[in-house]
Amino acid sequence: MSISFKCQRCKKKIKAPDKAGGKYGQCPHCNYRCYIPAPPDENEPELKLAPIDEEEENQYGEMMRKTYDLTQNILHERAGAEPDDAPQRAMNEKELIKSIIIYLRMVADGRLDQAEQMAAKIKPYAPAAKQILKKIARTERPEPELADIPPKLLMGLIKNLNDTL
Repeated sequence: MSISFKCQRCKKKIKAPDKAGGKYGQCPHCNYRCYIPAPPDENEPELKLAPIDEEEENQYGEMMRKTYDLTQNILHERAGAEPDDAPQRAMNEKELIKSIIIYLRMVADGRLDQAEQMAAKIKPYAPAAKQILKKIARTERPEPELADIPPKLLMGLIKNLNDTL
Protein backbone atom coordinates (compact mmCIF):
# COMPACT_ATOMS: atom_id res chain seq x y z
CA MET A 1 0.00 0.00 0.00
CA SER A 2 1.19 3.55 -0.59
CA ILE A 3 0.66 6.97 1.00
CA SER A 4 -1.12 9.56 -1.15
CA PHE A 5 -0.73 13.26 -0.38
CA LYS A 6 -0.41 16.62 -2.13
CA CYS A 7 2.75 18.69 -2.51
CA GLN A 8 2.59 21.82 -0.33
CA ARG A 9 3.99 23.97 -3.15
CA CYS A 10 2.49 22.78 -6.47
CA LYS A 11 -0.55 20.98 -4.95
CA LYS A 12 -0.13 17.97 -7.26
CA LYS A 13 -0.91 14.49 -5.96
CA ILE A 14 2.07 12.34 -4.98
CA LYS A 15 2.37 8.71 -3.88
CA ALA A 16 5.07 7.36 -1.59
CA PRO A 17 5.70 3.92 -0.05
CA ASP A 18 4.43 3.29 3.49
CA LYS A 19 8.03 3.10 4.76
CA ALA A 20 8.58 6.74 3.72
CA GLY A 21 5.96 8.02 6.17
CA GLY A 22 7.25 10.65 8.59
CA LYS A 23 10.22 11.52 6.37
CA TYR A 24 11.00 14.14 3.72
CA GLY A 25 11.21 13.59 -0.02
CA GLN A 26 11.43 15.58 -3.26
CA CYS A 27 8.23 16.33 -5.20
CA PRO A 28 8.60 14.70 -8.64
CA HIS A 29 6.79 17.65 -10.23
CA CYS A 30 8.46 20.75 -8.73
CA ASN A 31 11.38 19.28 -6.67
CA TYR A 32 10.06 20.89 -3.47
CA ARG A 33 11.17 19.12 -0.28
CA CYS A 34 7.88 17.70 1.04
CA TYR A 35 7.04 16.09 4.36
CA ILE A 36 5.54 12.66 3.76
CA PRO A 37 2.78 12.04 6.30
CA ALA A 38 2.83 8.80 8.25
CA PRO A 39 0.20 6.27 7.20
CA PRO A 40 -2.88 6.26 9.43
CA ASP A 41 -2.88 3.74 12.28
CA GLU A 42 -5.87 1.41 12.13
CA ASN A 43 -6.55 1.79 15.88
CA GLU A 44 -6.15 5.56 15.87
CA PRO A 45 -9.45 7.48 16.08
CA GLU A 46 -10.09 10.10 13.40
CA LEU A 47 -9.33 13.66 14.49
CA LYS A 48 -12.21 16.10 14.51
CA LEU A 49 -11.06 19.40 13.06
CA ALA A 50 -12.69 22.78 13.46
CA PRO A 51 -12.31 25.86 11.28
CA ILE A 52 -10.12 28.72 12.49
CA ASP A 53 -11.88 31.88 13.57
CA GLU A 54 -10.08 34.48 11.40
CA GLU A 55 -11.19 37.41 13.57
CA GLU A 56 -9.88 35.72 16.70
CA GLU A 57 -6.56 34.92 14.95
CA ASN A 58 -6.22 38.55 13.82
CA GLN A 59 -6.92 39.79 17.36
CA TYR A 60 -4.35 37.37 18.74
CA GLY A 61 -1.76 38.53 16.20
CA GLU A 62 -2.43 42.18 17.02
CA MET A 63 -2.11 41.51 20.77
CA MET A 64 1.19 39.68 20.17
CA ARG A 65 2.53 42.64 18.14
CA LYS A 66 1.50 45.06 20.91
CA THR A 67 3.11 42.82 23.53
CA TYR A 68 6.31 42.70 21.50
CA ASP A 69 6.33 46.50 21.08
CA LEU A 70 5.73 47.06 24.79
CA THR A 71 8.47 44.60 25.70
CA GLN A 72 10.90 46.34 23.37
CA ASN A 73 10.00 49.73 24.88
CA ILE A 74 10.52 48.44 28.42
CA LEU A 75 13.85 46.86 27.51
CA HIS A 76 14.95 50.08 25.82
CA GLU A 77 14.01 52.10 28.91
CA ARG A 78 15.90 49.71 31.20
CA ALA A 79 18.98 49.80 29.04
CA GLY A 80 18.85 53.58 28.92
CA ALA A 81 19.05 55.46 25.68
CA GLU A 82 22.63 55.90 24.52
CA PRO A 83 23.54 59.16 22.82
CA ASP A 84 24.05 58.81 19.06
CA ASP A 85 27.70 59.85 19.30
CA ALA A 86 28.54 57.31 22.02
CA PRO A 87 30.94 54.62 20.78
CA GLN A 88 29.22 51.28 20.22
CA ARG A 89 30.83 48.07 21.36
CA ALA A 90 31.50 45.41 18.75
CA MET A 91 28.63 43.06 17.96
CA ASN A 92 29.35 39.33 18.15
CA GLU A 93 27.90 36.92 15.56
CA LYS A 94 24.95 35.92 17.76
CA GLU A 95 23.98 39.57 18.30
CA LEU A 96 24.36 40.27 14.58
CA ILE A 97 22.06 37.36 13.69
CA LYS A 98 19.51 38.63 16.22
CA SER A 99 19.77 42.16 14.78
CA ILE A 100 19.23 40.88 11.24
CA ILE A 101 16.18 38.86 12.30
CA ILE A 102 14.77 41.87 14.16
CA TYR A 103 15.36 44.04 11.08
CA LEU A 104 13.54 41.55 8.80
CA ARG A 105 10.66 41.31 11.28
CA MET A 106 10.39 45.12 11.52
CA VAL A 107 10.25 45.54 7.75
CA ALA A 108 7.68 42.74 7.42
CA ASP A 109 5.54 44.43 10.10
CA GLY A 110 5.83 47.82 8.37
CA ARG A 111 7.94 49.47 11.10
CA LEU A 112 10.26 51.05 8.56
CA ASP A 113 11.68 53.85 10.74
CA GLN A 114 12.79 51.37 13.38
CA ALA A 115 14.09 49.02 10.68
CA GLU A 116 16.19 51.84 9.21
CA GLN A 117 17.78 52.43 12.62
CA MET A 118 18.51 48.70 12.95
CA ALA A 119 20.04 48.64 9.44
CA ALA A 120 22.38 51.45 10.51
CA LYS A 121 23.57 49.28 13.42
CA ILE A 122 24.12 46.32 11.06
CA LYS A 123 26.00 48.26 8.33
CA PRO A 124 29.38 48.39 10.13
CA TYR A 125 29.35 44.58 10.03
CA ALA A 126 28.32 44.31 6.35
CA PRO A 127 30.64 41.44 5.29
CA ALA A 128 29.59 39.21 8.20
CA ALA A 129 25.94 40.27 7.80
CA LYS A 130 25.98 39.29 4.12
CA GLN A 131 27.25 35.81 5.05
CA ILE A 132 24.48 35.45 7.62
CA LEU A 133 21.89 36.59 5.07
CA LYS A 134 23.13 33.89 2.66
CA LYS A 135 22.70 31.25 5.37
CA ILE A 136 19.18 32.49 6.19
CA ALA A 137 18.25 32.47 2.48
CA ARG A 138 19.50 28.88 2.04
CA THR A 139 17.65 27.40 5.01
CA GLU A 140 14.41 25.63 4.22
CA ARG A 141 12.86 26.52 7.56
CA PRO A 142 13.24 30.15 8.58
CA GLU A 143 13.86 31.27 12.14
CA PRO A 144 10.70 31.00 14.29
CA GLU A 145 10.41 34.81 14.41
CA LEU A 146 10.21 34.86 10.60
CA ALA A 147 8.16 31.70 10.01
CA ASP A 148 4.89 33.56 9.33
CA ILE A 149 6.43 35.67 6.53
CA PRO A 150 5.69 34.17 3.08
CA PRO A 151 8.92 32.68 1.62
CA LYS A 152 8.98 34.91 -1.48
CA LEU A 153 8.49 38.04 0.63
CA LEU A 154 11.21 36.91 3.05
CA MET A 155 13.61 36.34 0.14
CA GLY A 156 12.82 39.85 -1.12
CA LEU A 157 13.50 41.35 2.31
CA ILE A 158 16.79 39.46 2.56
CA LYS A 159 17.84 40.66 -0.91
CA ASN A 160 16.86 44.23 -0.02
CA LEU A 161 18.99 44.21 3.14
CA ASN A 162 21.88 42.60 1.25
CA ASP A 163 21.70 45.36 -1.38
CA THR A 164 21.52 48.02 1.36
CA LEU A 165 24.70 46.69 2.94
